Amino acid sequence: MFRAIGNSMTASETRENPGARTALALLLGINLFNYIDRQILSAVEPNIRASFFAPGDPNAMVMTGLLAPAFLVTYMLSAPVLGFLADRFSRWIIVGVCVILWSLATAASGFAATFAALFVTRIFVGIGEGGYGPAAPTILADYFKLQTRGRVMAIFCVAIPVGSALGYVLGGIINHQLGWRWAFYIVAIPGIILGLLCFFQTDPRARTGVREERKRAGKENYLALLRNRSFLFNCMAQTAMTFALGGLAFWMPAYLIYRNQPPELAIPIFGGITVVAGLISTLLGGFAADRLQKRFSGSYFLVSGVGMLVAFPFFVAMLYTPFPLAWVFLFAAVFFVFLNTGPSNAALANVAGPKVRATAFAFNILIIHALGDAISPPLLGAVAGHADMNIAFLVVSAAILVSGIIWLFGMKYLAADTAAVENQPVA
Repeated sequence: MFRAIGNSMTASETRENPGARTALALLLGINLFNYIDRQILSAVEPNIRASFFAPGDPNAMVMTGLLAPAFLVTYMLSAPVLGFLADRFSRWIIVGVCVILWSLATAASGFAATFAALFVTRIFVGIGEGGYGPAAPTILADYFKLQTRGRVMAIFCVAIPVGSALGYVLGGIINHQLGWRWAFYIVAIPGIILGLLCFFQTDPRARTGVREERKRAGKENYLALLRNRSFLFNCMAQTAMTFALGGLAFWMPAYLIYRNQPPELAIPIFGGITVVAGLISTLLGGFAADRLQKRFSGSYFLVSGVGMLVAFPFFVAMLYTPFPLAWVFLFAAVFFVFLNTGPSNAALANVAGPKVRATAFAFNILIIHALGDAISPPLLGAVAGHADMNIAFLVVSAAILVSGIIWLFGMKYLAADTAAVENQPVA
């Protein structure tokens, strides 16, 4: 059995890797703008649709829905290649180059004169994020010990709800004041600055002397991932969760309009709900999973699964409850959905061997996006276009339920799979 999780993160737990907290702060900042960039598109989607398509076009929502997979397909396809390189070369260099690339592509989205040009810019955003996605959490796993990874990943993943919400809020405000194009211009600048800072960081593997060892990862190391039951259960559960969140995030502005909520008010409210509920829940999930490790060896999956199962009835209730009471159920659903972000990503790092950890995250990115949010926006757009938005969001609720069940099924394997990785010889 692997070691119990400590009650708090102390300086001694990061002493062997100086610069760990600086790395966490920098990667958290980058991750924040990562999700701001993603959700800016969702916030201004109705205006983009109005700019490029005729009113009443039945295919307009399907076409704008394709902007999400334009990013996601290239993101998930580039991630394995760049993740493979991140196991062999400086992860900070890869992160820096990719962050600058996606920031420039985000700015270019604002200059797009045609829908086709906008589509192409989203492809380059995906390529940029394909290098950051596998490398960033792997850098954190290199810096921080097993005992603190649940909390560290929770802090890192706080950027998901906060960045997503800021994307909605900033997108809505900038769009209202300056137009949708300026939303893309403005958010690109911080990303470029943060990307440049990455070039001044030192790869933690250079300090620990394991960088050359990681170059020698062989076929057996990669095949071991496919035999790792916890890794596979985690990928399946995250796929269902990503399908739900991807569809929800992309279509929520349109859904609020469908429910007769004024977008200039409703979208910032949804952003505020995501910030408050997601921030508290993400931190709570990571800290709770670490503390529960003493009693439940599969606590990372337990917290993730229970959160999704509890979120399911709240989300369904939101669909059939009039506003403003529906906001209460939406808050509860968002809160419980985000409990999994820290624990599930920490579990992913813990059950992947150090030699192939970036590749494991890259493979996870490929699977969860290929079968998750790459298909959910156009699929839900098609359902909404031929039925209604409530029916489309019932599909979201089903995905929430499925993800929770899968995580609970995987609980019994997590302790053994984590111990197997921890007991691997260094050389």
